[in-house]
Amino acid sequence: MDKVVAGAAEAVADARDGATFAVGGFGLSGVPNVLIAALHELGVADLGVVSNNCGAMDAGLAVLLSAGRISRVTGSYIGANKEFARQYLGGELEVEMIPQGTLAERLRAGGCGIPAFYTPAGVGTQVADGGLPWRYDGRGGVAVASPPKEVRVFDGTEYVLEHAIRTDFALVRAAKGDRHGNLVFSKAGRNFNPLAAMAGKVTIAEVEELVEAGGIDPDEVHLPGVFVQRVVALTPEQAADKKIERRTVSAPAARETGRG
Repeated sequence: MDKVVAGAAEAVADARDGATFAVGGFGLSGVPNVLIAALHELGVADLGVVSNNCGAMDAGLAVLLSAGRISRVTGSYIGANKEFARQYLGGELEVEMIPQGTLAERLRAGGCGIPAFYTPAGVGTQVADGGLPWRYDGRGGVAVASPPKEVRVFDGTEYVLEHAIRTDFALVRAAKGDRHGNLVFSKAGRNFNPLAAMAGKVTIAEVEELVEAGGIDPDEVHLPGVFVQRVVALTPEQAADKKIERRTVSAPAARETGRG
């Protein structure tokens, strides 16, 4: 089945207000920026987003966040995103913060048809006991707090019950993909992308390099095409547009010198 669509706008055209999205990426690595821009251009709002973080600087999900299009975020990291913090503390944004490994497994479980699982992460904290601020009231008080979760003992150890995540859509970015939706990710760009793709009911992948069916060795496939419904081939310019979150260089005196 050929899953390639003409462009990003066509790929997200059926998204509606209130839709939920699992989005790959970590910081600025492996972020589906072209699909996010198309979603912004579409004008949809009141979106629920599940992603490790909500963009950085002016890239990634920060584009939708700054435009006021996101109403709820499930993630594990705020980082240096000042607009994220402002909206959260000001009561404009509902935020469910969970341990990073738990987020990864909730996405994977959703894709595997596992409704819930037990994990020791968060036992003895507000993650399990409830009371984490999901939404502030804008005056310093808590308007919505997380509920308590079921805790059980297995072999003498306490575990908290976490529910799987399924979203209406998933947006991911891959280094290579074929027309059947099989994807290959590059190094750090792999991050949350395969897990987000598994969790979406309709998964859309933007790929830096599109190859014909059979152009990827089966042993090299990171995500099978069964999890992907639409593929968008990026232009060379789009594929090369990769921002750096923090550029650091070594002082000349600290660099190793070659030996003659």
